[in-house]
Amino acid sequence: MCGITGIFNTNSKPISLPILKQMTDIIKHRGPDSEGFWYDSFIGFGHRRLSIIDLSPLASQPMSTDNGRIVITYNGEIYNFQNLRIELESRGHSFKSRSDTEVVLKAYKEWGKDCVSKFNGMFAFAIWDKNINTLLLFRDRYGIKPLYYYKKDGIFLFSSEIKSFLKHPDFSVNVCIPAMSEYFSFQNIFSNLTLFEDVKLLQPANILSVELNKPDSLKCERYWDFDFKDSDDLTEIEYVNELKRLFEQAVNRQLISDVEIGSYLSGGLDSGSITCIASKTFKNLKTFTCGFDLSSASGLELSFDERKKAESLSNIYKTEHYEVVLKAGDMERVMEELIWHLEDLRVGQSYPNFYVSRLASKFVKVVLSGAGGDELFAGYPWRYYRAIVNDDTDHYVDKYYKYWQRIINDKVKNKFFQPELQKKISDYSVKQVFRKVINGKALNISSPEEYLNRSLYFEIKTFLHGLLLVEDKLSMAHGLETRVPFLDNDLVDFSMKVPVKYKLKNLTKVIRMNENVAEPKRERYYKRTSDGKLILRNVLSHYVPLDYSKGLKQGFAAPDSSWFKGESIDYIKNLLFDKRARIYDYIQPSLARDLMNEHFEGRTNRRLLIWSLLCFEWWNRIFK
Repeated sequence: MCGITGIFNTNSKPISLPILKQMTDIIKHRGPDSEGFWYDSFIGFGHRRLSIIDLSPLASQPMSTDNGRIVITYNGEIYNFQNLRIELESRGHSFKSRSDTEVVLKAYKEWGKDCVSKFNGMFAFAIWDKNINTLLLFRDRYGIKPLYYYKKDGIFLFSSEIKSFLKHPDFSVNVCIPAMSEYFSFQNIFSNLTLFEDVKLLQPANILSVELNKPDSLKCERYWDFDFKDSDDLTEIEYVNELKRLFEQAVNRQLISDVEIGSYLSGGLDSGSITCIASKTFKNLKTFTCGFDLSSASGLELSFDERKKAESLSNIYKTEHYEVVLKAGDMERVMEELIWHLEDLRVGQSYPNFYVSRLASKFVKVVLSGAGGDELFAGYPWRYYRAIVNDDTDHYVDKYYKYWQRIINDKVKNKFFQPELQKKISDYSVKQVFRKVINGKALNISSPEEYLNRSLYFEIKTFLHGLLLVEDKLSMAHGLETRVPFLDNDLVDFSMKVPVKYKLKNLTKVIRMNENVAEPKRERYYKRTSDGKLILRNVLSHYVPLDYSKGLKQGFAAPDSSWFKGESIDYIKNLLFDKRARIYDYIQPSLARDLMNEHFEGRTNRRLLIWSLLCFEWWNRIFK
């Protein structure tokens, strides 16, 4: 696991090695163990190494073929690299190291771009192929590892993190208004844009190519996509047994390492089951939990601290367990450092991720995470009401789009931004961005099951992708690699075929709810249905006590709704009610304050808006 950077002057002008080194040094946190550089006139690669597999210098990067015509800088882990190595050796390739990097390099030499179809893992890497004078960028199926690029006036830059571009003299920071509009609609960015103008994110399962002396040659092609489609090939018990086999295989497959591995352990089903399997391989496995001081919390937030459940599971699995407990002030003191590392703002309150990653990094270099299980197996049933009964596909898109406007809806947006930005905002349709994602392949669906599967498709491409980006940035901020066993290729491929009826209860009898009920929707739904992830709960009940497998769905979140109108209110007002606040270069002050006051006065829960405003304010202070 590492950090990669590169400069490619497509106009053949020589690159500056000192600039390349500065671009690489700024992401030293991603690879504190060593550095490496390669350049050839108009192109150069930088690499920061976090040594996980083959700790010797033989695995150092950038790495090239014997004739020097193919060069790679690579970030990731290919869990099936040993099998691929055997296959490549049978085809005449020899190896100098035990690293997966060399396997990726030789796989490209053997199969070209098609090599990615053979990789089971997480990765982002660049290849310079002198045989065709082309730079190629690759990103894994699910977007676990990030890769950004910038192209302008004959200069092409790429990096694991955008902050590398700050060190190039021809790069300047401006806010991308369309991306800002997406962010304040969805608390996420669904396109390939970022808040940095002209900086784009290579989308998951994509290959980008750009040729020398051909400024318009940039091309992106998708090599894989999700395809949720019910299959009746197996009986229910056969689905359960096969899922159990694949889950155990996935966890064990991701335990390969030459350094110590730990595991996150909340009080939940997914991380608990992963910990159970991993603890059979590693005696005294180290586990990590983030808890919260709930002395000023109320309502549903009183259940947010899962330390007791995690401690109970730790006792069962005999792990070496560590905890960090957060208070309201912990958010305030970490915001500047958090946003510096996050840079590409996505999804919700993420500072707990920062703290628990920092805790884990004090003991291990690799940690296992339970991310992905909810999105694959319908773990958020309260979201799927909009996916059950629709007049037609347009009706479905309209309802789901309305739901996913998490921050500012279209009606408020017309008043939310400064007047001089309104034309740019209105000319860029975030609804079309939404529709483009949800369409995916042809949007020709009619049954409740098909609508539900399309919702899973949408959420795994957007919400989970955002979570993965955040997890990568905030773990790698501490030189920590996060692995996600649920995103194993074999497990994902199988999960997409599992019929909806084994994930959720009978859709024709789904319980509907008034969206304005005072009682939290999630809690009310579970009390009446115990729905969501049914087959996964069945499988994972083999690893955790029964009361865990039947427990309510619990996300990883701090009690910010209470803290934002209590202990953190002065911090928020001092930062965001200041007339000099940087956000007001883009946002109408009066409306923003009115919306925040609705939260402070207990009229509406605006915690997502407040968090996004805090993040955007710090983003402007740091990067502008």
